[in-house]
Amino acid sequence: MNEKVMKKTARICRERNIVIPTFKQMREPQNVPAKIKSKLKKTGLWDVEPVNLFRITWKNNPVENKGDGLYGEVNFLEIPREITGVKARIVGLVGKFFPTGAHKVGAAFGCLAPRLVTGEFDPETQKAVWPSTGNYCRGGAFDSALLGCHSIAILPEGMSRERFEWLKTVGSEIIATPGTESNVKEIYDKCWELRKTRKDVVIFNQFEEFGNPMWHYNVTGPAAEEVFNKIKNKKSRLAAFVSATGSAGTIAAGDYLKKKFPQMKITASEALQCPTILLNGFGEHRIEGIGDKHIPWVHNVRNTDLVTAIDDENCMRIIRLFNEKEGHKVLAEYGIKKEVIEKLNLLGISGVSNMLSAIKTARFYELNENDIVFTVFTDSMELYGSRLKELDEQLGRYSREKALVDFERYLLGLKTDYTKELGYYDRKAVHNLKYFTWIEQQGRNSDELRKLWEPEFWDEMFSQADKLDKDIEAFNREVGLI
Repeated sequence: MNEKVMKKTARICRERNIVIPTFKQMREPQNVPAKIKSKLKKTGLWDVEPVNLFRITWKNNPVENKGDGLYGEVNFLEIPREITGVKARIVGLVGKFFPTGAHKVGAAFGCLAPRLVTGEFDPETQKAVWPSTGNYCRGGAFDSALLGCHSIAILPEGMSRERFEWLKTVGSEIIATPGTESNVKEIYDKCWELRKTRKDVVIFNQFEEFGNPMWHYNVTGPAAEEVFNKIKNKKSRLAAFVSATGSAGTIAAGDYLKKKFPQMKITASEALQCPTILLNGFGEHRIEGIGDKHIPWVHNVRNTDLVTAIDDENCMRIIRLFNEKEGHKVLAEYGIKKEVIEKLNLLGISGVSNMLSAIKTARFYELNENDIVFTVFTDSMELYGSRLKELDEQLGRYSREKALVDFERYLLGLKTDYTKELGYYDRKAVHNLKYFTWIEQQGRNSDELRKLWEPEFWDEMFSQADKLDKDIEAFNREVGLI
């Protein structure tokens, strides 16, 4: 605790009318003070207003930018069997209804808030650096803008045009690094350059900041459990949680669920073009949102049961099927209800990838109608309209024939190829891969790496949310607005 900086930050928050939400309030927004709720009724979902910190939750009322404002149940979408082709139920938590349109705003909050309320980050003299392949730096820039912090967003130059355009609207400094989704090391290199050349920066690296998985463990995990309890019947089993590894934040929701449902499986999903866990592979891919070529420091690998790799071509074809008129017509012919078809745009590219991995998981474990597989639809097609236009230019108009092929081959015909169940020593081998990125390149040490293999380390880390809530409450008392 740097009390001097903390008190200065509290003064800034008082002047900007900022109150910090607790993890409990993000998990259970019914606990949000009435004063805050009254302000939310007048505030749009994406408005850069401090009160929108209290919309970092899975339970926002899903009406966008209209300021109706409060909370409901967890936003989720069940993909019907007519689409998945499996008996098991596939359910995804919907990220579109977070501020910025993606759930990464929560992970960014989990990294920033601990340093803010303890005085480890000075918003007046320091700049928050958000290294990312897209949504995390958007979430960090949004959180920074709400909190009055200067932000620097680092992301590959090949990411979608929508990401860059939005970052400009919140006044973030933007650094575009070489490459695309898979070029994470180039982002790390830029971070080191900033550390050496600028004394006023603090790096919030989602791949090594434990606030990232801690947020998902304490907010996303309980959200999935709540949905399961809502939709289950007497025979239902929570069979698996599926997530792209990416920065290894979202997959920590599986750690929470495994505590509640010990027999369930955790599936890590990757791009086939860059299968780091599956094949120690390398390459480039088009599934925006799941940066790779390394094992994130914050990934609790020992808890991962299965790895699947998804061909990015499958994802690009299915976003056309789900979002083009001819695709909608074909889906309707297969008996899929109109109200479901209209919601398929809730799945962005990585959401489609997660869905495909969930289907593979169901096929691999031969799950039946009593099994429910959870995943996350991290963002929506609202962030990828330019990609659909690019596909039209590259491949021509989307036709009925193309839609039929895509549906039959890439959904109903999905197999369990490029899937591997991880034994104890498989997991240990994946864990050991962290050495080459984090110790040889990023300044960590071997003793720290050994600690990450121990389950007790993760139990202690995830439990720190309760202490952080007390720190946040103390900080809010110092601010004096509630």
